[in-house]
Parts: sequence; structure tokens; C-alpha cells
Amino acid sequence: MSSKKIILNSNKNFEIIDITSKINREIDIESGIANIFSKHSTLAIVVNENESGLLADLELMLSDLVSDKYSWQHDRIDNNAKSHLKSFLLSSSETIPISNGKLDLGTWQSVFFIELDGPRKNRAVNLTFISD
Repeated sequence: MSSKKIILNSNKNFEIIDITSKINREIDIESGIANIFSKHSTLAIVVNENESGLLADLELMLSDLVSDKYSWQHDRIDNNAKSHLKSFLLSSSETIPISNGKLDLGTWQSVFFIELDGPRKNRAVNLTFISD
């Protein structure tokens, strides 16, 4: 087993960043599994297709589901309830098989870092690789 970390900066309040190639560069085993995990509660890690229309649709859907029309109770603390609620709908981690030293994703799949409360600096994504 080995552990690594990717540090990322976001430039927008909501931003989707494909981190597949960054993860593949860090893989140090031939086969097994990778766990990609964020300790940030306003950040998501998801697997899906990297198609611009779909990514725009995700932003629209999340904005519609978690809208400004409500007075969110968590906003009394730090005014970012919508970011936390969107994170509840997504995921903070993904576990993906590794084959031939790379993530064994489907043809259209990518791993995304989704910033929900940016812009932010030094967002950590923890990588754990477990060999067969």
C-alpha cells in the first residue's frame, strides 16, 4: 500500500477539474485499487464523462436542487450551506481498479475534482494505492 497527495487550486466558486492524468502519474503499482478521497466537506470526487454539455448540466442541476430560494440554517455559521448540501449529493471519494499501472476506467470515464466553495488554494486530494 502507498499513499500520495495531489494539491489543487480552484479559480471559481463552482469548478470541475479532470484529475485523471494527475492520478495516473502518481500510481506506483501495476494492479490493484486506487482510493481517491477529499477531506474537504465542500469538495467532491466523482467519475463520469468529460463532455462539456454534461458538465454544464451538472452545474445547472445542482444549482436548481440547492437554490437561493431557501434560507439555509448553516449559512448562519459561515454562509456556505449550498456548498455543503451539494457535497451531500455527490461524493467525497471514489475507489477505482488499477490495471497496467493506470486507472482502469471506461472509455468515456474521467475522475473529477469538483470545487463547490471556491476559489480555494491548496485543496488536498489523498490517493491510496493497494496492490493485488
